[in-house]
Amino acid sequence: MRGKPPFGGSKLTALIVALILAAAGAIVNWLQPPGQDGPRTAPSPQAQAPAQNRPGAALAGGVPQGSYTLTGAIVNVADGDTVTLRAPDGQRKIRMDSIDAPEEGHGADQPGQPYAEASRKHLAGLVAGKTLTAQCYEKDQYGRDVCALILEDGRSANRAQVEAGYAWAYTARQGDYLRDKAMPDLQRQARSAGRGLWAQQGAMQPWKWRYDCWRQRQCG
Repeated sequence: MRGKPPFGGSKLTALIVALILAAAGAIVNWLQPPGQDGPRTAPSPQAQAPAQNRPGAALAGGVPQGSYTLTGAIVNVADGDTVTLRAPDGQRKIRMDSIDAPEEGHGADQPGQPYAEASRKHLAGLVAGKTLTAQCYEKDQYGRDVCALILEDGRSANRAQVEAGYAWAYTARQGDYLRDKAMPDLQRQARSAGRGLWAQQGAMQPWKWRYDCWRQRQCG
C-alpha cells in the first residue's frame, strides 16, 4: 500500500501553478494595452528621435537648406556646374549653386576655357548615374533649378568641385550668386595647393571669360 503524500503537497503544487499563471497573465496584460490585438513593442530609436535629428532633416557641414528638394538619377553632366536629374515628374536641369565652372566651348564664336572638360569629368565621376537629392533654392532665368547637389556620403558636390580646383566660388556681382559662404575659403585652399585649374597661370573667372571672350572677342 502506497504511503500518503506529504501533508499539503497537492495544495502547495496547485498554489505554485496558480502563481505562475497569474504572473504570466500580468506580463501579457502589460504587453497588450486595451484596444490592441498585437503585442506591445518598444518604439524604435528613430521613432523616438526628434525630427531635427532624423536622417535627412538637416544638412551636414552648414550647406544652406533648400526651399524644395528634387531626388532622382543624374542622367547627364553637361559641364562642371550643370547636370540633368531625372525626377518622378520628368527631367530637370540643375545649375549648381554658388559655383561657376570653366566654360565649355560653343562653336567658333564661343571658345571653351582651359580645364573645362577636366571640370566636367571630375563632376561626372562624383554624380553620373547616381540617385541623389538636390537642395534647391529657386529657378534661374533659363528655367533651371538652382541647387546644392548632395552626394551619397552627405557632402556637397558643389563644394567638392571648388575644393578640387575644378570650379570657382561664384563671387560675381558682389556675391549675389554666393549662397554657400564656405566657397571662398575652399577656393583659397585649392589655389594655395595648385589643384585643378589653379595649376595654370592667369586662370580667368568664367563670368569674366563669358564677357571678355564671348562678348568682347578678347580671348587672350
